[in-house]
Amino acid sequence: MPALPQSLLRAVQHNCDVSDAQHAGSYTLCIYLMHMREYFRWHEQLGLEVVLGAAEVGEWVDAREQLWADLQQADYQELPISGHRVDPFDADTVNDWLVPRGYCYSAGFGRFGKPVFFIGELARVENGEGYRLFQTGAELVRELMAPPAMTRGDVIWIRRQSLRRVLWEMIDEWRWKKPRNAMSRVLDCYGFAGDAETALERMTDEFTETVILHELGELVCGRWLGDDWERMLQALGPSVAEVLARAVRDHLADCITVLPALLAQEEQAPLHFYFASMTPARKQLFPALYNAYQDWLANDNRALLKQAVRQGQGHWRAGANAILSAYRRQGKDAGEPIVNLVEGLAL
Repeated sequence: MPALPQSLLRAVQHNCDVSDAQHAGSYTLCIYLMHMREYFRWHEQLGLEVVLGAAEVGEWVDAREQLWADLQQADYQELPISGHRVDPFDADTVNDWLVPRGYCYSAGFGRFGKPVFFIGELARVENGEGYRLFQTGAELVRELMAPPAMTRGDVIWIRRQSLRRVLWEMIDEWRWKKPRNAMSRVLDCYGFAGDAETALERMTDEFTETVILHELGELVCGRWLGDDWERMLQALGPSVAEVLARAVRDHLADCITVLPALLAQEEQAPLHFYFASMTPARKQLFPALYNAYQDWLANDNRALLKQAVRQGQGHWRAGANAILSAYRRQGKDAGEPIVNLVEGLAL
């Protein structure tokens, strides 16, 4: 695999740093510090099991924050590709040059409208009906937030290294108190107590497929809801309304693709993982689904789960359309009406 030009790597890293400089304040202190520790681990190429020293991390964070302070007003740079300058959000053009060389580039918008960029080593390309999927391994350039997956238009990016890190963070959090919950059941299924490294690799392999299913569901949602949905998220900005709107769409995507697939297979671990990774906002919006999971645990019967998923398909599509209608009526002032609307959507 040929090495990439340093000029390209520096330009992408600059854009990552500008995004961080302008958006790091969007997170709560707890979330911010957690991600800064993880970013330090990636930056220093430390293994997930390495215990981080507070002083060392603190010095690095101070230096990073000073860099961001200097970049508050900086512009995003065009990328030098084969003698040309390419818009940093033109991922297709960048990948036309990178993919034959064994690498992949992503550019899009994450939560709170934060631009997200990265370059990773290409592990897999899949051309499906109406979509193209890139899966990456080691990441050469990234920013503070490293989402394991992203869909933009008809292109899906799956970041294996980031997914592995998310899994480890979930496990690490669970090990503080070791509650008997969905996460403990996942670890039991993979024999984590006996061989943590092998279990983590198996989990990463298998849950990658779950993440892909979700992104395929996102593709369907995108076709149903149209471009106004992304415009709405940009208009809402960092807000409760944005978080709740994303939760509604996530439920819709999962009821379309993820949950029917998980319920159709015999293996239980991916289904346990689904509920282990369910955010509080999503759990609050869909208590019928979580209650059906508890019924399955008690009675070994998936009937209520399947019923909740069937109901969810129509319910969350109608809810997403109602959110869009509120935005189309009130534009950037739709935040409070959307919050009120979503609070009434609980199923």
